[in-house]
Amino acid sequence: MAEKVKFGLINYKKIIKIIGNIIVFCVMVLAIFLLFITVTAKKDSDGASNIFGYQIRFIKSDSMEKNEFTNVSKYEIKDIKTKSLVFIKLKPQNTDELAEWYSNLKIGDVLTFKYLYTKQETITHRIVDIKDNNKGGYLIYLEGDNKGSSNTITLKQIIDTSAENSPNFIIGKVTKTSYFLGNLYYIFRSPIGIICLIIIPCLTIIIFHIIKIINLFTKEKRKKSLEALEELNELKKRLIELEQKN
Repeated sequence: MAEKVKFGLINYKKIIKIIGNIIVFCVMVLAIFLLFITVTAKKDSDGASNIFGYQIRFIKSDSMEKNEFTNVSKYEIKDIKTKSLVFIKLKPQNTDELAEWYSNLKIGDVLTFKYLYTKQETITHRIVDIKDNNKGGYLIYLEGDNKGSSNTITLKQIIDTSAENSPNFIIGKVTKTSYFLGNLYYIFRSPIGIICLIIIPCLTIIIFHIIKIINLFTKEKRKKSLEALEELNELKKRLIELEQKN
């Protein structure tokens, strides 16, 4: 019975240690990532981080979430959930490079762009059509994936790449997304997240080490008690031997 209890305690300690290591690793990854962005990134006019030709943003709406009425399985970028982190390859600034960049865009690509409604908004949507513009350049039609049904009228955006100084313009193309990092960032920013990701793991580690220190002291005390008991037994043995000789 004692062996079963001991075995259970060992497993319990291992599980706590593994969970603690995973949480600490996640916190470290996010902390390093945020520190890297903070130190090296330049900020866009609306606060987005630009680094090494990429822009990093967090998706705030469900317009690009998976929907049964939209098949995106053949595209590289598929379901983009709310709170996902997206990596946007910024469009070139050089005129010749920009013209080639536009020519390489295709239906299914996901773009992040500025668009003016009652105010200018930042939107991330998928290209649903591309047409040559008579003025030169292209008319790029964009739409969100999260459509209600095949009969639903979904608001589309049209970007005219030939229009100069237009409030409607492309920022760049989405190349990667991460729902995990996005959620980790949002959790990290909330009070509950700070408690769960920092305070609780730290307290767990502290308690674990306190228990470890107590166990060491207990073992040392037990060892000394056994040594004292052995010395006492040895002394009794010698006394008995002396009495027998006398």
